[in-house]
Amino acid sequence: MVNETLAQFGDWTYGATVVVYIFAMALALIEQAFGRVRPKRAAARQLATVGGPSITEEPPAQAIGARPKQDRAERFGRMGAALMVLGALLHFSSLVLRGLAVGCVPWGNMYEYMSAVSLVAVVTWLVLMKKFPVRRLSAFVLLPIVILMFLGGTVLYSEAAPLQPALRSYWLIVHVAAAIIASGLFLVPGVASILYLIRNRYDHDQTKFVRLGERLPGADVLDRVAYRTTIIAFPIFTFGVICGGIWAEAAWGRFWGWDPKETVAFVAWVIYAAYLHSRATAGWRGGKAAWINILGFSATVFNLFFVNLVTVGLHSYANG
Repeated sequence: MVNETLAQFGDWTYGATVVVYIFAMALALIEQAFGRVRPKRAAARQLATVGGPSITEEPPAQAIGARPKQDRAERFGRMGAALMVLGALLHFSSLVLRGLAVGCVPWGNMYEYMSAVSLVAVVTWLVLMKKFPVRRLSAFVLLPIVILMFLGGTVLYSEAAPLQPALRSYWLIVHVAAAIIASGLFLVPGVASILYLIRNRYDHDQTKFVRLGERLPGADVLDRVAYRTTIIAFPIFTFGVICGGIWAEAAWGRFWGWDPKETVAFVAWVIYAAYLHSRATAGWRGGKAAWINILGFSATVFNLFFVNLVTVGLHSYANG
């Protein structure tokens, strides 16, 4: 039985979450567009403080006892960060309500799966904002999240319903949860690697990407954000692939059958393994490693959309 009231509240909360994220993205764009550009001295100090308290700019000289003047754009950025926290709470509530409505974990179809992936990405970014001076980049992370949630709430929307028989297994909690966490984590380094290439290009040729490149954090910061997030996501992704093989053996009598989703997941795993290897090798750091990370992110997105929605395979039940 489905509790229609809880399901309706879950859908309303989902819609409110998208609206809050859009406002947060708008405020982050204001900070990105109008915030003061970091002086070179502060940019140099930033690299020494990565992983500790973030430094957004060189503090101006203040009279003793005077209250520091806060940049207006920075205030908008802080408001945007607060809205992201509010949105994450609403987002989590929508998933909880959906789960209570159907009496099982809330990732039994593409609508719920997309919502869970987006929540992991938002939480990951909130954590990174505490560790790195990257708050003003929130709009770039929220943009794909808002797109995913819009598509999930429109094109991929599914009414609350009990799980299909093929999904009634404890492996749904383990295998799919690992895939959700890894996919949400991989979204962030994918965006960070794209921004890294823009910043790196600006550092070498300031006649291009001037408006955007000069307002991005240092290339080293973006590289560390991408690497440290990927190095956490990769073991989870590996665990999810292994669990998927165990579930496949129990359900279909074989660990691996080159199903389209299995194949693309394996390709993505190889790409991310190559990224971590190349990133750990001095000769392949920087732009080359960033391109590999972007390729892995593209494979993940391809697996999420094209394989689930277009191809026909043993995972086609995920479409509903």
